[in-house]
Amino acid sequence: MQLIFIFLVIAGGMGLSVEAGLLGPLGQQVGDLWATLSIFGVGAALTFLLMLFFSPRNSPSFFAQPGWQLLGGILGPGYVVILTLATPVIGIAMTMIGILAGQVFKSLIIDHFGLLGTPHRRIDGKRIIALVFIIIALALVAKG
Repeated sequence: MQLIFIFLVIAGGMGLSVEAGLLGPLGQQVGDLWATLSIFGVGAALTFLLMLFFSPRNSPSFFAQPGWQLLGGILGPGYVVILTLATPVIGIAMTMIGILAGQVFKSLIIDHFGLLGTPHRRIDGKRIIALVFIIIALALVAKG
């Protein structure tokens, strides 16, 4: 089962590269914030349809959840605006490797301290080496 999720997150990462490739030109044509709004508008409409047909009807109230869990709603648009601005300037590969470096760095911290309600997973040498390789990849692509 874990292998299926690994393939799913790899596919999701590939989708982000396509999204960055779409957002750059769209942002240049209609404006960066309009491009961001269009991505979230289409995503919200699709999510609404999925919820309408597939969401359990007896799930806990959305408004009963802790407010801090809604911060992703603030982070998501920021991420998409950054993609829209950066991709035309530095390219998809640099944008995605930079995003990956930031994600892995922050993920190691969140895992190590068990933040945001996640299980505690200590930072070890292998995880640090993985981050170093991502930073090396970033430097190599930047020099290319």
